[in-house]
Amino acid sequence: MKAMKSMLVMLVAANAVLAGLVVLPDARAAEEEEAMGLRAVMKELGRDMQAVTGAISREDWALVQELAPGIAHHAQPPAMEKVRILRWVGTDAGKFRAFDAEVGRAANDMAAAAARGDGQEVIRAFSQVQQACLACHQQFREPFVEHFYQRR
Repeated sequence: MKAMKSMLVMLVAANAVLAGLVVLPDARAAEEEEAMGLRAVMKELGRDMQAVTGAISREDWALVQELAPGIAHHAQPPAMEKVRILRWVGTDAGKFRAFDAEVGRAANDMAAAAARGDGQEVIRAFSQVQQACLACHQQFREPFVEHFYQRR
């Protein structure tokens, strides 16, 4: 009888493990589906900003000039997602757009300064890009994640 109970416990445990293996890929797929396009845009911007930081440290103005337009004119989330985000932002949509416009303007300034080889101006413009990013993140990131990803 004791051996039978042990066997039953092992079978239940094995089924639970197998059920977990079957459910996990589906859960991951659902999470990936749920991930919004804006997340991919932000990851790409993060990579570009890190690359610019490295280029600045090496005084590689050609690389800064190459990367800056990707920051200034970054990809956008899909149209329907953009509508959802702007609906959520509501009356702060102008502020949200203004942060993005400031990123674009400062990144264009950074590209122009890099084309001239003006390192001081590249750094000043890069700082403005970072300040606009930070201001937007401080105002919108946490509530955005809470709203769209239900992480409270």
